[in-house]
Amino acid sequence: MPTLNWIGKEGETLDRHDRWLSMMYPRLVLLKQFLREDGAIFISIDDNEVATLRLLMDEIFGAQNFVATVMWQKVYSPKNSARHLSEDHDYIVIYAAKADSWKPNLLPRTDQQNAAYKNPDKDPRGVWKTSDLSARNYYSAGTYSITCPSGRVIDAPPKGMYWRVSKEKFEELDKDNRIWWGKDGSAIPQIKRFLHEVKDGRVPQTMWFYGEVGHTQEGKKELLELVDFDTSDDVFITPKPTRLIQRILQIATDKDSIVLDSFAGSGTTGHAVLKQNNEDGGARRFIQVEMDPGIAKTVTAGRMSRVVTGYTNAKGQAIDGLGAGFQFCRLSAEPLFDAEGQIRRDVTFAQLAEFVWFAETGTGLSSAKRGKADSPLLGVHEGRAIYLLYNGILKDRSVAGGNVLTGPVFDVLPRFAGPKVIYAAANRMGGRAVREGITFKQTPYALEV
Repeated sequence: MPTLNWIGKEGETLDRHDRWLSMMYPRLVLLKQFLREDGAIFISIDDNEVATLRLLMDEIFGAQNFVATVMWQKVYSPKNSARHLSEDHDYIVIYAAKADSWKPNLLPRTDQQNAAYKNPDKDPRGVWKTSDLSARNYYSAGTYSITCPSGRVIDAPPKGMYWRVSKEKFEELDKDNRIWWGKDGSAIPQIKRFLHEVKDGRVPQTMWFYGEVGHTQEGKKELLELVDFDTSDDVFITPKPTRLIQRILQIATDKDSIVLDSFAGSGTTGHAVLKQNNEDGGARRFIQVEMDPGIAKTVTAGRMSRVVTGYTNAKGQAIDGLGAGFQFCRLSAEPLFDAEGQIRRDVTFAQLAEFVWFAETGTGLSSAKRGKADSPLLGVHEGRAIYLLYNGILKDRSVAGGNVLTGPVFDVLPRFAGPKVIYAAANRMGGRAVREGITFKQTPYALEV
């Protein structure tokens, strides 16, 4: 899939989807770099952008690393005010760094699942439940007749079905008292599956109901107990419940994992990590990032402080803290990108050049590598020349001018005989770029560390 290559005309306003793409693309590229080789990323999204997100993730993480899309039932009753249909669910899109080797953890078995195991024949091996002896898949040795203990003869499997084991294997199972014939000994035989032989857990499914993982009202109630908001307008509309994030932690983390939430908001992730650690004895650590300084200090950090030390709920009950702790840090340097992922207008060429060089090489841009300070050629690394067209380095700031790679612009760049990596706002060289050995990377979307 080609890299996103949208550039607006001068004065043109980006629509909602374009702004969202501009904001998300560089962040997702950055998050991929932070992901361990055995890690996975879970992204909560609604219907408005889920299709767009899948395209972004396929490009950045690779379509082969898509794992699943979970449907989370986020509300517990229909919205009578809905214009068309009541939107009862959100999505959680899952990609792994390497999907072919990533394995989710099994979830704890529920009491309801275990209750399905009984022991009506008082088998000394313990409780069991039955599973079908027949299956739809063709099996050449699975068409024999069976005589029940009562004397009833079953001439063949049910129509369109096959016994899933051979006659010899069936007789072995029956001899080992692993076949259930029903209370009167004449039912279609079934295989006994003992609880102690099944997996110690359950495979995660893609339907998450609020009864197991919570809903938005539960998340809102948790938040209101932990944070004092000045007005109702300040309250987060749809905060995530901690049980939802705990489900993700159960599936995707070890007890010593580091969990990163780059859109921290109300701080549910940190809260969920501490709850999960308390429940399973884990030592997980978390990093929460919130760009709004007001929210970060009063909501995200404020919530974590009460979660750690304890608080009094709305009913006047004292709730014990979860212990552990956290550190609140503020980034002092001005960011290079705004909230929509665009390069800030006051970012200088030198500042962006250092960022591009590190993104491309993983090393700092020293004066020895840099060469001329006013040159778009940043330097040569491992046989590749790295160029940046930005902020009028070629004395032309127009949209179609010196920040865009064109044939005339390329002709005035410092020459280099080998392969070249060129960062620019757009590429309008066509097939010539390939012939010249150019790898084009569009700013700001391709910027990564």
